Amino acid sequence: MKVTSWNLLHGMRIPPQKGEDLSDLPAAADSLGTDVLAMQEVDHGLARSKGVFQARDIATRMGALDWAFAPAIIGSPEGKWHRAEKVPFITNDINDTEIDSGSYGIAIISKIKVLKWHRLNLGKSIIGMPLLVADSETGKAKSIYIRDEPRMALAADLENGWTIINTHLSFVPGMNLYQLTKLKKWADSFGDKVFLLGDFNLPIGIPVLGSNWQSLYAQNTYPSWMPKIQFDYILSKGIALKEVVQVPTTRTGISDHLPLTIEIK
Repeated sequence: MKVTSWNLLHGMRIPPQKGEDLSDLPAAADSLGTDVLAMQEVDHGLARSKGVFQARDIATRMGALDWAFAPAIIGSPEGKWHRAEKVPFITNDINDTEIDSGSYGIAIISKIKVLKWHRLNLGKSIIGMPLLVADSETGKAKSIYIRDEPRMALAADLENGWTIINTHLSFVPGMNLYQLTKLKKWADSFGDKVFLLGDFNLPIGIPVLGSNWQSLYAQNTYPSWMPKIQFDYILSKGIALKEVVQVPTTRTGISDHLPLTIEIK
């Protein structure tokens, strides 16, 4: 089983291209050759990504059995938005015409049958802060003030006995540590066969401090064009490192984060 974490940056190419065609995002995701893809910064029907349902389209291209999208907000993080309170997650069992479009959040796509989906709300920081983001013209990092959005985790119980938990933690120092502590306690309720992965917005080493969790792949993932820091992780506590293969990074030319993939022998 191959498991991948990838912050999509809503499918934005780096460097950006004029008249950008986001239709190559599903192909880029498929090129990772993974069985379970946990994604962050996913758009669902937003104008900036041409109104497509990214999780659904990627799942279709991958030939996946199941997928779910968990909206953090209704609206775009670049403009007006409000909390996504009424829709915990959207799955392949729900018709797109029956749900709110124009939302943003996280998703899991699986070629392995998903038996049950779960969601945990993690709250948000009451303050924002300056954050390095990719410039829409050059693709280079620039600093702008961003307010924090609601954070959550999405979990998938797989038919093979593993549980995959995907998250995108706050970029505000301290708040992300609080969220991770809460998330680990929740993850413990699923037993030992758990992968906890996503964009933690924490530098290397910190996500495993004071716990029995271990990081399965130490690699700088941000920014994608010149990686200098690891924000993206795959953690576990129920598998020996000798049973894990660290899959070489696939550079897709999309997003300011690199995907991170491991394979269980």
